[in-house]
Amino acid sequence: MRELKKMPQIRFPEFKESWEESLLSDFLTKYSENNSDNEFAIDDILSLSSIHGIVDRKELLEDTYSNVNHLNYKKTRLNDFVYGKSISSSYPFGLFKVNNCKDGLLSTLYFTFKVKDYVNPMFLDLYFSHLTRVNNFLRKYVLVGDRYITADSDYLLSGKIYLPTQIDEQQKIASFLTVIDEKLQALKKKKTLLEQYKKGVMQKLFSQELRFKDENGMEFPDWEEKKLGESLEYEQPTNYLVSSIEYEDRFETPVVTAGKTFILGYTNEINGIFKDNLPVIIFDDFTTATQFVDFPFKAKSSAMKILKAKETVNIKFIYEAMQNIKYETGGHGRHWISVFAELPILIPTLPEQARIANFLSSIDDKINHTHQQIEKTEVWKKGLLQKMFV
Repeated sequence: MRELKKMPQIRFPEFKESWEESLLSDFLTKYSENNSDNEFAIDDILSLSSIHGIVDRKELLEDTYSNVNHLNYKKTRLNDFVYGKSISSSYPFGLFKVNNCKDGLLSTLYFTFKVKDYVNPMFLDLYFSHLTRVNNFLRKYVLVGDRYITADSDYLLSGKIYLPTQIDEQQKIASFLTVIDEKLQALKKKKTLLEQYKKGVMQKLFSQELRFKDENGMEFPDWEEKKLGESLEYEQPTNYLVSSIEYEDRFETPVVTAGKTFILGYTNEINGIFKDNLPVIIFDDFTTATQFVDFPFKAKSSAMKILKAKETVNIKFIYEAMQNIKYETGGHGRHWISVFAELPILIPTLPEQARIANFLSSIDDKINHTHQQIEKTEVWKKGLLQKMFV
C-alpha cells in the first residue's frame, strides 16, 4: 500500500521526504449521525457549493427549507470532509469539500467523513479542488445516471492519493494557498464594490443629481431632450475578415468595426445571459469590448446595425447613457431599429459629456485592472494546485 512514492514539482525547501500513496481510509473515517435528538433546527441546514464549499443557506443564499423533516438530516461538524452527489458541468462526478463553515445539517444525499488527526483537512480540500484531479479520481468510483450519482462510501474510501507524511508540510501548503485564496476573494470583492460604485454614480449623473462644473468653475447649461437618431448614424454591416479567418456561413456573418462604434442587434446569449427578442447594445472598442461579448461577434439577423456617434456626442457618454434607456421592441419585429431611433434621451453639452465620460472611464479602468489581477491570480493558483500536489 505504501511502496509507491512521488515528489511534487514545487515544494518548500525544508521538506525532503517523498510523498506516499495512501488509501483514503487511512485518514478518513465514515460516519452518519442523524438529527433525531433535534440538536439542530431547520435554519441550521447547510448546502454544498462548488464555488464556496459548505455554505449556510440562510446567510449566503438568503433562503432555507420550511417543509422538510430536519430530524432525518445528517449532522456535520466543522472540519468534516464531505462528498456531495450533485451533478454539475464542472463536477460531473460530484465533489469533495471540507466543512469550514460551521456545525449544522446536511441532506442525506451527502456522505460525511471524520478527518484523522495526522491529516490537515484544508490540505485535502485543496487537493480535491483541482478539477482534473478530482474528476479523474471520482470517475473510477461512482456511477453517473441521468440526474443522480450512485456512490458507495466504502468504495470511495478504497481510492488512493499521494500526500506528504509530515503534517507540517500539509499545513504549510494549506496555509500558503489559503493566503492566495484570501487575496483572490479580496480582489473579487473590490471589483464588485467598484461595479456597485459605478452603478450608483451613473444613477446620480444621468438623473442630474450630480453635476460637474466647467473649467472655470461655472455651471454647465441644462441638458436637452433629443432622439437617439439625432446622435447616432446607422450602417448596415458587410462581410469582414476577423484575424485573417474567413467565415463562409452567411447566416453568421462576422462583424467588426474600426473601434469607437456600437453594434446594435439581436443575439441569443452574451456572457451566459440570454436576451431573446431584445436588441443588444455592444460597445465595439477593442480595449473594453470583451467585457460585453467575445469577439468575433456574429450577426444573427440582417436587421443588425452598426451605430456611429455623430460629432455632437461623445461616444463613451452616449454608450453609458443608453444603458439607462428602457425600451421594448414589441416582439421580433422588422422595424425595431426605427423605433429605437425615436427613443428620447437627455443630452448635455459636449464638454460636460466629456467630463462624464472621462470620469466613468477612470472607474472602468480600475474595474478592468482589478479583473486582470483576478485572472492572473486565478491562473497562478491553478498552476500551484497542479504543481504543489502529486
